[in-house]
Amino acid sequence: MTDFELIQIAKQAAEKAYAPYSNFYVGAALLTKDGQIFQGCNIENASYGATNCAERTAIFKAVSEGYRSFSKIAVIAKDGSTAYPCGICLQVMQEFMPDGFVILEQDDKIVTYSLKELLPNGFTL
Repeated sequence: MTDFELIQIAKQAAEKAYAPYSNFYVGAALLTKDGQIFQGCNIENASYGATNCAERTAIFKAVSEGYRSFSKIAVIAKDGSTAYPCGICLQVMQEFMPDGFVILEQDDKIVTYSLKELLPNGFTL
């Protein structure tokens, strides 16, 4: 699975986002270490604290299906801006893909960051 292909799958996921409050539609495509793909989109709520990001939606879907090890996740914003994962999402990634990679679109280019670059001191036990 190429980074470009994973970005395209994340774009499909963004079409399913529920973002009536921010109008910021985000999609994610998560690749398990054995090649399975899980899509996620952001799901907002009138109580903003109950909102779930696209990255966590994809990860939680995968975990609920028994997967625990992921290699990379692509994240895109439908409006074309760069959708860097929030701190909560990065910490969830730390739990399941500490050596993984985050794929983003930035200025019409695909860029790859290691999770360690984005969260150099993630919390672990």
